[in-house]
Amino acid sequence: MSFEENIKKNNIVLPNAADPVGAYVAAKIVNNLLYISGQISMDENGKLIKGKVGQDLNTDQAYKAAERCALSIAAQAKKACNNDLSKIKSCIKLTGFVNSTDEFTEQPKVINGASDTIAKIFGDSGIHTRAAVSTNSLPLGVAVEVDAIFELK
Repeated sequence: MSFEENIKKNNIVLPNAADPVGAYVAAKIVNNLLYISGQISMDENGKLIKGKVGQDLNTDQAYKAAERCALSIAAQAKKACNNDLSKIKSCIKLTGFVNSTDEFTEQPKVINGASDTIAKIFGDSGIHTRAAVSTNSLPLGVAVEVDAIFELK
């Protein structure tokens, strides 16, 4: 099944690939690697999903925020590949950052939201390595940020 068919089968709606708001690019291709800059948690209406996990959001809410990051990653990948996801061979790595309290220890469960979403879209090609990191703050006060590296065909 193609990646586009997986998107349709899972009733996934990719957001618009947002332009960067700082001194960086959203995606960069080096040889056969596609690097996607960190995508922050935004809901389907483009509203930031803000807060500190373990205080303002629980693990399930943060998991959903991480899902949204993964959808933005897929949208950026599609844009970088001239709207042709078939150019992607595999997802190599995700790095997830969770804006969480000092006591919160379920960062891996939160970033599973991104990992599960990438696997739904890319199937076996979406199986990746990963880091799930706690941080005391993220840009604009968002709850989650995730970046990615893909291998291109």
